[in-house]
Amino acid sequence: MTQVLRTQGLSKHWGDFKANHDVTLSFAPGARHALIGPNGAGKTTFINLLTGVYAPTSGDVFLGDDRITALAQHQRVKRGVTRTFQITTLFPGLTVLESMVLAINERKGRARIWWKTVASCRAEVDEAMQILRSLRLEGEADSETRSLAYGKQRVIEIALALATRPSILLLDEPAAGIPAAESAELFGVLAGLPRDVTVLFIEHDMDLVFRFAERITVLVGGTVLVEGTPEEIARDKRVKEVYLGEAAHG
Repeated sequence: MTQVLRTQGLSKHWGDFKANHDVTLSFAPGARHALIGPNGAGKTTFINLLTGVYAPTSGDVFLGDDRITALAQHQRVKRGVTRTFQITTLFPGLTVLESMVLAINERKGRARIWWKTVASCRAEVDEAMQILRSLRLEGEADSETRSLAYGKQRVIEIALALATRPSILLLDEPAAGIPAAESAELFGVLAGLPRDVTVLFIEHDMDLVFRFAERITVLVGGTVLVEGTPEEIARDKRVKEVYLGEAAHG
């Protein structure tokens, strides 16, 4: 298998509005792939199609060799496709460790036993702490998520996503609303994720995109304008004209 995730002619139309149209993309195992484009380019719609939030008007989504176009969101999570959102979606009344143990029990199909104390879930606690240590969050384990700085909450959301044991992690503007210093730290955490996790992320901060991404796709008007390495995208006159705001001369 050379591609862990791919789309073929993927489209989402609402009446005459083409949010995505004929998008054919593929993502290699372990990729660090950025999806960029102006507002309204269809980036979040594309993520929603990958994760099953929307059913496509036409086209298909493949996970490895398997067509998953008709699978529901929770079925895709079970298959390893996990996402985060532009706005954090945490459990505000729980501690970080409690939130992690809940997410791990959900993955194991044991969420209904949540009446048990965290202390009784030793294997889940050990796994949760291992993930938190990998993200340098072990010091926050006993803190309520709502008490933490926004940048830390974004990292916790990634920790919860990792608790599902994803093979593909989809990040919708992970640095949104985070001060520059914290966003650099967040992407440092992402850079340290194991290579068995493929990362596709939407991001408006071009400095972060060009520092972190190994491959970039530019969407404009719901379709793919160009795809390439950061160096190729930086040199592309079409990208400068429609997205980077530098009109080509001559």
